[in-house]
Amino acid sequence: MQRVAKFYKVSWEQFQEGWLDTFGQPAEQAVYDALKLPVRATAGSAGYDFFSPLTFSLAPGETIKIPTGVRAEISEGWVLQCYPRSGLGFKFRLQLNNTVGIIDSDYFYSDNEGHIFAKITNDSKEGKTLTVEAGQGFMQGIFMPFGITADDDVTAVRNGGFGSTTK
Repeated sequence: MQRVAKFYKVSWEQFQEGWLDTFGQPAEQAVYDALKLPVRATAGSAGYDFFSPLTFSLAPGETIKIPTGVRAEISEGWVLQCYPRSGLGFKFRLQLNNTVGIIDSDYFYSDNEGHIFAKITNDSKEGKTLTVEAGQGFMQGIFMPFGITADDDVTAVRNGGFGSTTK
């Protein structure tokens, strides 16, 4: 297997900015200190589990945006694709609001340090409330290679997250 990426925490300042934007109040230092970087559960796992920085519950139809505190330095020619953890998707129809999160290699260098956020919805049709404890895995990321067209001549440089590549 190729080693194509490395996970890091974003800075305290960047985490605080993302937390404030999401929850409207400052994060406690202990939340930042307890952040866990994504890991694979077994040697055969494709996905790296992302862990929640907070305990939350979602009733059917409810949504939450989660600042993970994580960034990924990814080799050129690779992308990180993010999905709900399989068990949560199966049991609760947990959905990422953008269906699949795409983290490009150049996102690492954005002004927000490439801070990865996840916006998720409990789409349960059976009335099940989802509870995720702080430190529990809720999303998984898989590194995938990608190609470009033979006539591609893009030289633009990213600075930002959602919508930044169409400005």
